[in-house]
Amino acid sequence: MSDTFMLAGKTFTSRLIIGTGKYRSFNEMQAAHKASGAEMVTVAVNRVPLDRKTESFLDYLDPAMQILPNTAGCYDAEHAIRTARLAREALGTDWIKLEVIGDPVTLLPDNEQTLGAAKVLVSEGFIVLPYFSDDLIMAKKLLDAGCPAVMPLAAPIGSGMGVQNPSNLRIMREQLPDATIIVDAGVGVPSDASVAMELGADAILMNTAIAEARDSELMATAMNYAVRAGRLAYLSGRMPKRLYASASSPIEGAIK
Repeated sequence: MSDTFMLAGKTFTSRLIIGTGKYRSFNEMQAAHKASGAEMVTVAVNRVPLDRKTESFLDYLDPAMQILPNTAGCYDAEHAIRTARLAREALGTDWIKLEVIGDPVTLLPDNEQTLGAAKVLVSEGFIVLPYFSDDLIMAKKLLDAGCPAVMPLAAPIGSGMGVQNPSNLRIMREQLPDATIIVDAGVGVPSDASVAMELGADAILMNTAIAEARDSELMATAMNYAVRAGRLAYLSGRMPKRLYASASSPIEGAIK
């Protein structure tokens, strides 16, 4: 499929972004990454041995992939900002997936703290991709702050519940036609990924759905196809819904 995805001046042929957590082994992660076709991978800065003195999943990443450090585990803007700065120094990238969690049980984001951190990091030259609740107004504020994309959740992190508020994502797409929207968190099965893409998402980030599958490599392959299928469906434009039946074969010219 020639339909490409551009973010912060970089072109990607895959619209699937993959994670690194929860895999049963580094080799399993590596195989899943390859099967997914993903060209961008997110890593949690707070759980990485950045000095590289011990073996970690960093040693099993495809060097061709764009590394997207994230601030998972941060519960206030200050901590997230420090973590982003550390990531830039240690991993040599200005890209950062900004997460500021507001509740330790649901892991739902603190949108206010996220916006505050985003403004600081953008001013420092970071390419900020913020994870936030699926709220149109907050999306506008984050884009106005200089974020090149927004990452609304589909459902709570690791829940696998799929897109819980499709209307919110549809409204966001319609009201922000030129924005890059990456659905993050909540995808459980390939049909969830297809739904998110059919609603107009530009890309999807997922981790648990693949890592916790019985066969993560096979699930990564399925997600690869699902993201592509959903994108094609969005581009093709669905048929209208109708209250009554509509015959597939026209009546005109039928044998009587």
